Amino acid sequence: MDRIIESLKELGFNTYEAKVYVALLKHYPATGYEVSKLADVPQSRTYDTLKALTQKQIVTASPDKPVTYSPIKPTELTKQYKRKITNNIEFLEKHLPNVKEDYLEPIISISGDKKTHEKLIDIIKNAKKEIYLEIWSEDFKKIERELLNAYNRNVEIRIVGYDRLQSRFGMVFEHPYAKKLENHFQGRVVIISVDDKEAFYGKIPTNPSDSSSGIWTKNTDIVFLIKELMVHDMMLLDIQHSMTEELMYKYGNGFKRLHDKVLGVNNIYRS
Repeated sequence: MDRIIESLKELGFNTYEAKVYVALLKHYPATGYEVSKLADVPQSRTYDTLKALTQKQIVTASPDKPVTYSPIKPTELTKQYKRKITNNIEFLEKHLPNVKEDYLEPIISISGDKKTHEKLIDIIKNAKKEIYLEIWSEDFKKIERELLNAYNRNVEIRIVGYDRLQSRFGMVFEHPYAKKLENHFQGRVVIISVDDKEAFYGKIPTNPSDSSSGIWTKNTDIVFLIKELMVHDMMLLDIQHSMTEELMYKYGNGFKRLHDKVLGVNNIYRS
């Protein structure tokens, strides 16, 4: 019964209104005095409450004396509120976006292994056209089934794969520096971008006693940057895989000279 009272309050009833309506469902028609006893509501508040419910057309009052009160049927009540809630939601969906035209999607922190995994699954399920992903082999296996479902929905999948990642679907660009990066960051980076609409950037720690963490957003500017990070990785990895002798001479094996040039001599890619 307490749960029913709380649910009615969530619809907008106050405590007395909820108690009076439930009491009337148990026994009606009833006088104000009887309602006060049945609902365990002070008599001084019962008549005000009955008046309010009558004005809301949730309770009806008899024309004779003494006045007795009856509730509308529960199905009528739920139908009335369902219609009201639906109308309000439709109105808000139409007009809320116009309140602030330059609304920016927030960047949300995600903490914990379970929440990180759930967020990755949710993002993959939302995919309609494309998925860009950077992930280690062992973490890939945990979301492989959902990625396969997306692939079977004709979603294009491109992956920067670490630690000899193998996939039966999509296009994989193998990253050769898995161990160096994992040691440097003390964890494995997971990056995903879907349909230019949402993205996640996080880290799964090497130490199992630590928790995964990351950020998730639908902010289009941040989503663009995260996707571009992966796109450039894929481009460089593809070029590295097909390097000619001339490029090898100019940039060094594994882009060593390029890494030194851009990141400095203390960069993490150095042996």
